[in-house]
Amino acid sequence: MRFNLPARPLIAALLALAALSGQAPALAQGDTSEYRVLPTPQPTQVPPGKIEVLEFFSYACPHCAEFYPLLHTWLAAQSKDVVLRRVPVGFDRPPWINMQRAFYALQASGDLDRLDAKIFQAIHEEHIPLFQEQALFDWVSKNGASYEQFANAYGSFAINNDTVQADKMAEAYQITGVPTLAVDGRYLVLGDSFTEILTNAQKAIERVRAERAAAARPKK
Repeated sequence: MRFNLPARPLIAALLALAALSGQAPALAQGDTSEYRVLPTPQPTQVPPGKIEVLEFFSYACPHCAEFYPLLHTWLAAQSKDVVLRRVPVGFDRPPWINMQRAFYALQASGDLDRLDAKIFQAIHEEHIPLFQEQALFDWVSKNGASYEQFANAYGSFAINNDTVQADKMAEAYQITGVPTLAVDGRYLVLGDSFTEILTNAQKAIERVRAERAAAARPKK
């Protein structure tokens, strides 16, 4: 069974539980209190020289709605070598899976940038139930997108494949709660608050830069 843990990956919860029992587990090699090293590095999808930051999220998650503006403010202050990619999770929950499809359908129709924040607002501030297909299609149409174009994309094989690949990524990254950030296909960011998560993501980015600089130096 999967749980939507508030703003921290599983390892942080395990550490907290272990602390209560008086015996904390040892960190794996390379792990720090800021991020965990994935046992199997994952492929990234950014150009050479760029650093990929993944956000695993769901429109259905209230924590993700709170995190959204903070993440994008943080991203705006980053150097050009940092690239954010977002991965919607389903966690085998039908409403969340519908939100996965919504993200990819908006991306396919070209309406994502315009309606991205509005979906969070509609669900979590205006309390509009968008988890059923018809309600979602109607809302998208009322907000200036093409009903037919969105509906066709939403039900397409390509969007279905996108959601399957997103679920596989969440499994490969060992995602148990959202929002969760991962850096360079190797570092799963930890943190007990949104501010701490973003601070620790910055530390992981700096580690990647240092690793790459060391690798580029001529060997004596």
